[in-house]
Amino acid sequence: MPDSTAASSLPLRMLHDRILVSLDAESSERRSASGIVIPATAVMGKRLAWADVVAVGPNVRQVALRDRVLFDPEDRLEVEIAAKDYVLLRERDVHAVAAPEVPETSTGLYL
Repeated sequence: MPDSTAASSLPLRMLHDRILVSLDAESSERRSASGIVIPATAVMGKRLAWADVVAVGPNVRQVALRDRVLFDPEDRLEVEIAAKDYVLLRERDVHAVAAPEVPETSTGLYL
């Protein structure tokens, strides 16, 4: 199911249950409902972040390449590869995987 190799542009092979993700641009700063920009350095309550999976290890079962995952940004390890920042996670640190499309008959996503 998951591919154990990284995207062709990344020169690495993930091991065990590790997942390499690329943070969304919106993770760095947010906008309030009234349009005020809230910088990433602002202290707020515990907030989870979305990221795109760019590489998975061979023992990862529930996450696949190019999935969008929800994780706690406080429990992360950052790494720079080819001048781009990525976050290294364990599969157990992922709280949810975004569904590509929820059928109309479905009741929705429950966490």
